[in-house]
Amino acid sequence: MARVAARLSVDGEQSTHPVDEVLPLPKLALYGFQHVLAFYAGAVIVPIIVGNALKLSPEQLVYLINADLFTCGIASIIQAWGIGRIGARLPLIQGVTFTAVSPMIAIGLGAGGGTAALLVIYGAVITAGIATFAFAWLPAKAFRTVMRLFPPVVTGTVITVLGIVLIPVGLNDAAGGLGSPDFGDPKNFAYAGGTMLFILVLMRIGKPFLSSISILLGLVGGTAVAFLLGDAKFGDVGNSAWIGVTTPFHFGVPKFEWFPIVLMLIVMLITMVETTGDTYAVGDIVGKEVDSETVARALRADGAATALGGVLNSFPYVAFAENVGLVRMTKVKSRFVVVAAGVFMIILGLLPKAAAIVAAVPHGVLGGAATVMFGMVALAGIQTLGKVELKEEKNALIVGVSLAFALLPATVPVFFTKHMNADLSSLLNSGVTLGATAAIVLNLIFNGLAKADAPAVPAAPEAADAAEAPAEAEESVAAEPVSAAVPAQAAAAPAGAEKADDAGTPAP
Repeated sequence: MARVAARLSVDGEQSTHPVDEVLPLPKLALYGFQHVLAFYAGAVIVPIIVGNALKLSPEQLVYLINADLFTCGIASIIQAWGIGRIGARLPLIQGVTFTAVSPMIAIGLGAGGGTAALLVIYGAVITAGIATFAFAWLPAKAFRTVMRLFPPVVTGTVITVLGIVLIPVGLNDAAGGLGSPDFGDPKNFAYAGGTMLFILVLMRIGKPFLSSISILLGLVGGTAVAFLLGDAKFGDVGNSAWIGVTTPFHFGVPKFEWFPIVLMLIVMLITMVETTGDTYAVGDIVGKEVDSETVARALRADGAATALGGVLNSFPYVAFAENVGLVRMTKVKSRFVVVAAGVFMIILGLLPKAAAIVAAVPHGVLGGAATVMFGMVALAGIQTLGKVELKEEKNALIVGVSLAFALLPATVPVFFTKHMNADLSSLLNSGVTLGATAAIVLNLIFNGLAKADAPAVPAAPEAADAAEAPAEAEESVAAEPVSAAVPAQAAAAPAGAEKADDAGTPAP
């Protein structure tokens, strides 16, 4: 019965692809490629922004993009597949965090730009990754104490902030992409609107299979229309090499300097909040219990991926909220779909020509699909907040004030660029940083530490299966409505149950 409950989504709808199901190869490939397309723009935008800011050559920039995709693939496989006690074993895509963009540019410009700046950045990234990995191995009691900083009112606010901050990214793409000569051209909005409409129609009237690949079909259809109208260019495909292998320390031996390391450690604290929120969100979507050990495994994957990124010429990694929205939209919950996406990303990282084909998707088309997904991310946060007693003024204040802080960098950017120290600005000029920090601090002021380490999801706990819970206990879990409200301060999962989850659920 517990397994039956695990097949239910949070809104009670039947899922044909639960989290641990291995799908047939054609479906794995199709769903996995959809994740890649949904993720691609966000994946490459960070190396593009950082590389341009540091005045890298076009060849160096292409190398950064390929290295990023290659490492993203490895990191996503680790997170979704799981290696021992590393990886959440949930459908979480790993991508380079937007939170690190401003700090990395500040570090790079302070180091003089060019590849010399990359060496200083990579030294900080490797150190921060190792520190994150070590933090997630804290003793269970100590780690649970830290996780008490993140009750539903905090994680729900952070997920909502992520969606709200990401929506403008999608809208900028819908307008043609920041910095492009045709930015704001109505033609771009026409592509975005057409793509969005096509996706929504498929979701509304399409059969379950069509709905599950609506994002992929929207991107393919939008690109095909743009190609026929002369607005999708594939010329760079012919100019790209067939093979591009990423090698460790391609730009030289990393340099370890104290201020960049401190700055990157602070960035990783913020990304830990992001990953924590995304882990709870996707666990809720797929109907799988998330406890402190699950979060610890997710953070270990973050730390390992970040350290690996510094070695393989990439940047800090985080669980990508964009793809959480895709899981919710498509209701395809199998983690092995993300494993397939990881394989595709590794291939793209090795084949610049293949990456160039995906890169040819017009900004307007990407923006239309991305805006839908980012809106779904915000909705996931709102649903988490629905489990909080928002009629209590203190909780309402935590959410409202945190959202206001999150909008400050986008609303009044001049405050950070002209009236703040450059080092401090590189840290605070981020809606996610400010929103997450405000939520944690305000929750401590109004509520103190939570009485539990994780909001329990009323689905079938794997630990219960591993511990061979009595049949009547399983039946009570299955009978309980999946959409039932979860207390704002839920009880912590027993340590024994977490150990049973590790021991009884081996890596595939």
